[in-house]
Amino acid sequence: MTTMTLAPETGRAVRPRPVPSPIPLRRIMSVELRKSFDTRSGFWLLASIGITALIATGAVLLFAPDSELTYDTFAGAIGFPMAVILPMVAVLSVTSEWSQRSGLTTFTLVPHRGRTILAKAIVAIGIGISSMLLAFSLGAIGNLIGPMITGTDRVWDDGPAILANIVLANVLGLMVGFMLGVVIRNSAGAIVAYFVYSFVLTTLSMVLAASQDWFKDLQPWVDFNYAQGNLFGNSISATEWAQLGVTSVFWLVIPLAVGLRMVLRSEVK
Repeated sequence: MTTMTLAPETGRAVRPRPVPSPIPLRRIMSVELRKSFDTRSGFWLLASIGITALIATGAVLLFAPDSELTYDTFAGAIGFPMAVILPMVAVLSVTSEWSQRSGLTTFTLVPHRGRTILAKAIVAIGIGISSMLLAFSLGAIGNLIGPMITGTDRVWDDGPAILANIVLANVLGLMVGFMLGVVIRNSAGAIVAYFVYSFVLTTLSMVLAASQDWFKDLQPWVDFNYAQGNLFGNSISATEWAQLGVTSVFWLVIPLAVGLRMVLRSEVK
């Protein structure tokens, strides 16, 4: 049965307009992915992932000793710039709505802000994982070329488990950038906060652990960067997994939850 309404101007029966169906999440994700590429800063930031990976591979081939031409060396050289660039990608994916003043349009088209933030997170993680796979592929190419040039034995010293831990470590670093973007919602402020968080706080924690015995045993349970760094080793124990979980909740999950609440409740101008 269809309900009819009367138009106040003519008194005629008017069929009600159909309610539009919700925008699928995959469409929001495709839009957010396109937005990551369609600005100059976004394009060159993502392009720098491949550029720095090629530069790192070439640097290892040119300057590393013959005995160090292993897959672990190539993966480590490529992974270091990734650890810096990927969080910047996550920061800009969130803060662009406020720095470019497109948030009002975005959240008008998709009133449920949580779905937009979820789409941004999925796209950022997807870019991070794809970038790491690209890095591992370039590292493998370098490991094929290097021993061929030097005549040394080819060494594949990083197995799937180690590579998976490296991917997880970089995704966690990316999510830290995403969290800071959600909390601060300003590109410059979030980027500065990330470098303070990653380098200044880490240095202070190392100095405190070296000078204070009481903090040395406490450091793995309160320093997220220290616990995250264990993922770059050859193996990680159950205790180190627990330390990573505790520090992730304190430094990542709780601030992200607070930031999401602020985004969902704040006025967008």
